[in-house]
Amino acid sequence: MSKGVSIVFFSYLRKRSCVFFLISMLLAISLAATGCGSKQAEEAPDVQVKAMHPVSYDMPLAVDFVAQMQGVAEVAVQPKVSGVIVEKYIRGGEFVEEGQPLFKIDSRQYEAAADSAHANFVKDQVTLQDARVDLERDRALVQEGVISAQAFTTQESRVAAYEASTDASGAVFQKAMEDLDDTVVYAPMSGKLALDDVAVGTYAQAGATPLVSIGAPDPIYAQFSISEASYLRYIKGDLKGDVRDEVTLTLDGGQKYPLEGMLVAADRTLDDSTGNLVVKALFPNPSAVLMPGMIARIRLSAAHDAKVLLVPQHAVQQILDKDHVLVVGSGNKSVTRVVKLGKKIGDYYVIEDGVTEDDVIIVDGLTNLQGGKSLAVTMVTPEEMNYSTAAKATDDASGAQ
Repeated sequence: MSKGVSIVFFSYLRKRSCVFFLISMLLAISLAATGCGSKQAEEAPDVQVKAMHPVSYDMPLAVDFVAQMQGVAEVAVQPKVSGVIVEKYIRGGEFVEEGQPLFKIDSRQYEAAADSAHANFVKDQVTLQDARVDLERDRALVQEGVISAQAFTTQESRVAAYEASTDASGAVFQKAMEDLDDTVVYAPMSGKLALDDVAVGTYAQAGATPLVSIGAPDPIYAQFSISEASYLRYIKGDLKGDVRDEVTLTLDGGQKYPLEGMLVAADRTLDDSTGNLVVKALFPNPSAVLMPGMIARIRLSAAHDAKVLLVPQHAVQQILDKDHVLVVGSGNKSVTRVVKLGKKIGDYYVIEDGVTEDDVIIVDGLTNLQGGKSLAVTMVTPEEMNYSTAAKATDDASGAQ
């Protein structure tokens, strides 16, 4: 081998050695970096979280409905006789007692009719009395043979006819007196008058002209409609013994009516179009605070409470239209659970499905926390986290449970 060739060959080997050396160094650095990364991953600190068990809660079973108040007894007062109203003894809106005079109808024609009927009745009474005297006389004469039996029988028939005529004229006289009495219109019941009373001078048609309406304020109905399911649960729940007779009422503006009522009536069929049932509850109303036509919210309550599990609202996350909570799993690893939420109660959600009372729910430290993370868990209580079941202003009203 020539000297020049040797120099080139050794130069080539020197370059190859440098390349191999560089590659080896890079591999060593890469492996060292990988090893450090793995070691760092293995030695990553646990995520600090706070957790608690779901809260067991006795939730009252209640359902609300919109109700309209209705009078128990409401009457449109109408006259029994026709005529012009000549006097009015009341003013609309006031309270009246049963039997209190309300209106006076012009009675002149009824007075004349009563006088005429009385005269006819008296006349028939006199005629009947004379016929009876003649009958007794003829009875003695027929026994003596002075008159024939046929004559006596004829007189008996006259007496019977006069008796019938007297009874008829007596009935006419009685009706005339009743019509005369009916020219004064009396309150058929105790209650409050509406403002629809007619004015003096109005011609009132018997049985057709409303003079005024009157309603008894105490007690009063609250009428509402319920679904078939609610009917079976709250009205027919006595099969299980879980229905209270009392119901409560909340007025407009959230004011609770202080007196409790009770269910008293239900329609005999469900409405064909809505499938709902019309139900009535009866409330005492001694101060007449409740008025017919008023709208209120009525609540039915079951006799027993439902055992439910509560999870703080803060612990619930929504991902892809599903609700999740993170729980502490085996090995202190975070585990994602899909849950089904119920109503809100204070700072909590009712959990209808997804967790049990033995689960440990992560309630703090949730930022960017995902399933599978190692955890350093600190157990807390609801009191420590300031969680409460007290109603919040933004909570929804109670619904059917």
